[in-house]
Amino acid sequence: MANVTLEEANRICDAAIAKATEIGVKVSISVVDSGTNLMAMKRMDGAIMLGVEGSRGKAVASALFGMPSSELEDRADRPVFRALMTQMGGRFIMGIGAVPIIKDGEVIGACGVGGASGEEDEQCANAGISAL
Repeated sequence: MANVTLEEANRICDAAIAKATEIGVKVSISVVDSGTNLMAMKRMDGAIMLGVEGSRGKAVASALFGMPSSELEDRADRPVFRALMTQMGGRFIMGIGAVPIIKDGEVIGACGVGGASGEEDEQCANAGISAL
């Protein structure tokens, strides 16, 4: 299975930071590979500390399900998904702000952003993966 590379993950983080700067927010960005392993994480100066874990949790959810975390948000309260979150020790967050990284039709990772509104986080995540 293909995975996002470290070089690509760093490019994604930098592009997401550029978007955050453009829209005037302070965020944390996490990029995970297809196995949900953290490849890169950057926290902007002044970004809230909880954004670090938020960005990673959203990226993990997006990689696991192969879709933007915004599409998962409505499912979060369903019993099966609550059980999955418990079984996974709370490692993923089904909230807006992450998008999968898809190459040749295959999920190779995900970019999650935390620290601003969900919509702003997702804008930054999309800008990040657009750098590829």
